[in-house]
Amino acid sequence: MDEPGPINQLTTREVYRNRWIRVREDTVGFPSGHEGIYGVVTCAPCVGVLPFVDDDHVLLIRQFRYVIQARTWEIPTGANNPGETPREAAQRELAEEVGFRAGRLEHVATVHTSKSVVEETADIYLGYDLVAVDAEADETEEIYSSVVPFTEAVAMVERSEITDSMSVIAILHAARGRGLGLQSGR
Repeated sequence: MDEPGPINQLTTREVYRNRWIRVREDTVGFPSGHEGIYGVVTCAPCVGVLPFVDDDHVLLIRQFRYVIQARTWEIPTGANNPGETPREAAQRELAEEVGFRAGRLEHVATVHTSKSVVEETADIYLGYDLVAVDAEADETEEIYSSVVPFTEAVAMVERSEITDSMSVIAILHAARGRGLGLQSGR
């Protein structure tokens, strides 16, 4: 079986930009010879950290997410600042969102959060040996945190109560690393 051919950008034009995203429209050429358009949303690289407060408990956050008009349970996440390494961003996000720094960060995955219209790469970590720090919260976020048994966090993923992709990936990586069996599908 042949590999799919590339889709080539013929033209591009920026249609919108703000501090967090850039939107462009590309005219593309498909391997078949047809032309079409792609709308692409580009975001800064981002990070997510599943913080373990001890061997059996994690810290989850809850906040209202405007785009889906719902409160979500998730791990601390956020965009890298310009010039910031993923590890530096992970530590900053932990401090801003839950008031901790990790003594040890374990990188578990680099993922594309969407593959069709959003260009965003996320580095996902597990955080251990937490130390309380003073940090200012981001003025655009209202975040509540809760210590949850890790097995309950896994169950929340299985029940689709945690739906954020970075959070699901972090929790399932940690569960796999601990040899936890997962419930089979719905």
